Amino acid sequence: MSARVPVTVLTGFLGAGKTTLVNRILSEQHGKRIAVIENEFGEVGVDQELVIGADEEIFETSNGCICCTVRGDLIRILNQLRKRRERFDAVLIETTGLADPGPVAQTFFIDEELKEYYSLDAIVTLVDARHLEQELTESAVAREQIAFADIVLLNKIDLVDSAVLARVQQRVQGINGTATVLRTRNANVPLDRVLGIGAFDLDRALSRDEDFLQTPRPFEWAGLYQLSGSHTLCAGEHAGAHGHDHEHAPEHSHEHAHSQALQHVDVLLLPIESGSDAAIDSQVDSAVALFGHEAKAVSPPARLGMKELARIAVTGESHYQIEQAGRVVLFCEHAPEEFGLHLEGAKLLEERHFGSHHHDPDIGSIGLEDARPLNADKLNDWLSYLLQSRGQDILRMKGVLNIKDEPRRYVFHGVHMVYDGQLERPWPAAAARRSRLVFIGRNLDRNELEAGLESCIA
Repeated sequence: MSARVPVTVLTGFLGAGKTTLVNRILSEQHGKRIAVIENEFGEVGVDQELVIGADEEIFETSNGCICCTVRGDLIRILNQLRKRRERFDAVLIETTGLADPGPVAQTFFIDEELKEYYSLDAIVTLVDARHLEQELTESAVAREQIAFADIVLLNKIDLVDSAVLARVQQRVQGINGTATVLRTRNANVPLDRVLGIGAFDLDRALSRDEDFLQTPRPFEWAGLYQLSGSHTLCAGEHAGAHGHDHEHAPEHSHEHAHSQALQHVDVLLLPIESGSDAAIDSQVDSAVALFGHEAKAVSPPARLGMKELARIAVTGESHYQIEQAGRVVLFCEHAPEEFGLHLEGAKLLEERHFGSHHHDPDIGSIGLEDARPLNADKLNDWLSYLLQSRGQDILRMKGVLNIKDEPRRYVFHGVHMVYDGQLERPWPAAAARRSRLVFIGRNLDRNELEAGLESCIA
């Protein structure tokens, strides 16, 4: 049998730009043969000038692509396309702007005949940078479309300034910590970034990027500073007026509102050894471990020590003393611009932004990681129980698992209450054997998920 045809599901809220993207695919000379399945109730209308021939419900366009409309029966259309297999290399399914993409994705897990001919490649969600914040407030569907995504196209970036764009991207990453975010104007994105990427082939994704399932960090930002003795760390409502050495200082009322909502923030200072040229990356593992401890509440104007997780107040204007010379990495639970962080008299040498902690009140992502081998039977029982009891709330789950006495990785994917997994290529080395799982859904309980994984240890 020839290789299965990769299928991309395209979703996005009304007005996000799906029409623009689909008409680009059907008109531009990109050299790819793509079958576009549009939803009868979607926004996309095939430009009739592009159509050069029609056969039943399936239209051929001038650049070699084909297009058809779903009238309620996706499986029937996909089976019709199978008869024309030699005329296309990939399928793109466009969903209506008000649709949850989950049921479409589930089709490729459930229908055995379809699984033989088609493979789900990725879910791509288009979002409107200008209107997304309002849509997330008003619509659960908009949040779910982001939660399901492997790729998020943050579109219409030319209609907002850099501060709004940074804030919107943080909201997206707070909902879905593993999706790749691509910024676009007029939905202009290289097609090889959204088609044929193998996002549902976790083994392939991990072979390209071992951090594909990176567990979210407990901090959003780190800065490498050169200190010269005595310094003051300022934080709070008015501290931002001094200006953090960062180009995205907050200028909008949304950001100030978030700042005022914060009461305290956890920070950590880690010194770099004298003579070392190491930077932020060398301290990340130590910071993750220390952020796992309980933070010590520190009242201004107290002194902040090295290697001590401190919980500082960010209401009003707060000052904290730092007595240290040399290079130091400051790790912050939240991005500095959110609470006016400023380290007076210190030079910022380097900074790193990590995954966002702007968690949606309903939908978010949780990552788990453990090096201990798992018992296959216990694992199967736990995942089955999880889908039965919380399947409606778990929108996506995916992972690579270390099964006891099994030399190969166990790779799995779940969409809503449907789950599929299989053994893939061998682990490269004993030291690399590590289970990594990501859950994306509503009202997830980290303690519950950690306890469930713990119950599967062999």
